[in-house]
Amino acid sequence: MLIERAALCQELPALEDIPPQALCELLAALGFPVDALEERDGALILDVDITPNRGDAMSHRGLARDLAAKLMVELLPMPDPRVDEGVEPLIPVLLDNPACSIYATAVLELGPAQFTPEDIQAFLRSMGSTPKNLAPVDASNELLHRYGQPTHAFDADRLVGGIIVRWARAGECLVTLDGIERKLDAQDLVIADESGPVALAGVMGGEATKVTEATRRVLLESASFDAKTIRLTARRHNLHTDASHRFGRGADPAMAKPGRDLLLRRIENWAGAKVEGVWSAGRLHERTATVVLPKDLLQRIGGEALSLAEASERLQRLGCRVGTEPGLLHVTPPTWRHDLAIPEDLAEEVLRLRGYDRIPTALPPLEGPPLPLSPDYLHARRTATRLAHQGFHQTVTFGFTGATEDGPATSTPTEGRTLGNPLGLEFAVMRGSLLPSLKSAALANLRQGVGQAKLFEIAPVYASAPAGPQETRTLCAVWGGTVGGRDPYSPARPVSEADLRGIALDLGAPPDQVRIRDLGEGLFGFEIAMTCLPATPDRIIPAFRPFSRFPAVERDLSLMVEVDANYPSLKQAMADRLNPLAGSSLRDLRCVDVFRHKSLPAGKQAWLMRLGFQHSDRTLTGEEVDSWMAAALEAARSQGAELRG
Repeated sequence: MLIERAALCQELPALEDIPPQALCELLAALGFPVDALEERDGALILDVDITPNRGDAMSHRGLARDLAAKLMVELLPMPDPRVDEGVEPLIPVLLDNPACSIYATAVLELGPAQFTPEDIQAFLRSMGSTPKNLAPVDASNELLHRYGQPTHAFDADRLVGGIIVRWARAGECLVTLDGIERKLDAQDLVIADESGPVALAGVMGGEATKVTEATRRVLLESASFDAKTIRLTARRHNLHTDASHRFGRGADPAMAKPGRDLLLRRIENWAGAKVEGVWSAGRLHERTATVVLPKDLLQRIGGEALSLAEASERLQRLGCRVGTEPGLLHVTPPTWRHDLAIPEDLAEEVLRLRGYDRIPTALPPLEGPPLPLSPDYLHARRTATRLAHQGFHQTVTFGFTGATEDGPATSTPTEGRTLGNPLGLEFAVMRGSLLPSLKSAALANLRQGVGQAKLFEIAPVYASAPAGPQETRTLCAVWGGTVGGRDPYSPARPVSEADLRGIALDLGAPPDQVRIRDLGEGLFGFEIAMTCLPATPDRIIPAFRPFSRFPAVERDLSLMVEVDANYPSLKQAMADRLNPLAGSSLRDLRCVDVFRHKSLPAGKQAWLMRLGFQHSDRTLTGEEVDSWMAAALEAARSQGAELRG
């Protein structure tokens, strides 16, 4: 935002004695860094970076107010151009929308000659505006930059009937001052007369009612609009103006009437205007809620002993009303500081005005070992480890989703989970289910040719409730694609519902709580609250066994078995027989080849069983390996197998 140093000094004369470079450093210390400093037509211009939460600082008056509180000097009082309001307006105003709380108006008849003083034209040029030499237009622009209150002037003779502040209606259009016809949305706030919309409220006026050299009567507007409504309207129409920039960040509602009166007096002086009437609709809602600032909170955040007396003085210089009691301050923020809402905000304001450089540098105290990890965190981590050992990949997806994606996956309504100011429609709802995002990720992998998609996520989901969204930590897993196909006894097949159910039951989920959902395209999924899963032990994988330095021995048994023989039973019988004899020396036992041929007896097949042995402390002897192989053959024969000749 552009700031003229001379205009800033008019609000705070104490700045006259401060060099420009020191002024830049002072603004930066307040949290308003100066991006550039340049001279234009003899005026020194500062390009100041204002944070989005400080709409009150987007004017010369607003910055001067902060500088006065920082320097502990007096700010010049604002002019008091108060005008008595009438009872019956010449142009009736109806507020048909809560997004406009105050609408202050005045009707003026312009004199035969109107002009803009040269010093005001120079000020507008330094602000990057082009003076029109039309008193209502230039005065409105000057007040916006000087005091931060957007105003507007309509050609009163072009208005049809009264003014109504309402939502736009379907099919309505408006040609704005930039000459572009805009199709209005039902959520656009408009200023309308009996003929239709004449302005986008808080954003831009309309071409049909603009002030020109031929204008003889004007209707002045100074209002307070809802910040979110103006922000969304400007975004929908890609129309970001000086007015929407300030209204969208929270303009001071208490400036609506003073802004109108200041504009009226300027037009009187510059254009010899005659006031026909002054009125307003709506009322100012004073801030009555107080914020309690405890002394211990102030000192904890500041890192040193701070007096409540100093904090009270600093806050009062910002415009706060402060009441004191032992150990506490009761603070009522001013109407222009909507960002002061909790005790921490007030503490930070005190520290900002004192100077961040005065905050002591100290290492945090070392109070011993960290606290133990919470049981809920450990439960989630162990569950994730078990799923990872099953071949699942942990996924992190967005916590927000769109209403169309969220609705079919959950039974809770979206109204209690809808964000007030979302990044976009696709992120407008706090998710009620993890399935839509995991489904999208898994299908994207399958469509790219991945043979098997096994994904899971442990994250919160939300349900609508009268007190606000309720959070539940939830496990969601999806599985799709093809399993098997790597050996003759596990042929390739599609993932089935039973596969995923087995995973859920393996985690300990109660069978009646497991609901497998068919997500389409061969993909299945389930989600379950973490509280439904039993706790798991710390260690879920075997302890590490050191590698042996001694030779390994492999022996094969070629067994003749029935075609319908049960491989798991045969393998288990051989292992049960060998374990008491070989113990840990048995390192491997598996079928490595299957032979079926017409040369074999009818109904028979041959399995080549490979056994591996290795001792950890010594070299095995041939005699003991032979005895183990004989025992393995005996166990195989007990299952109906014979040694192949």
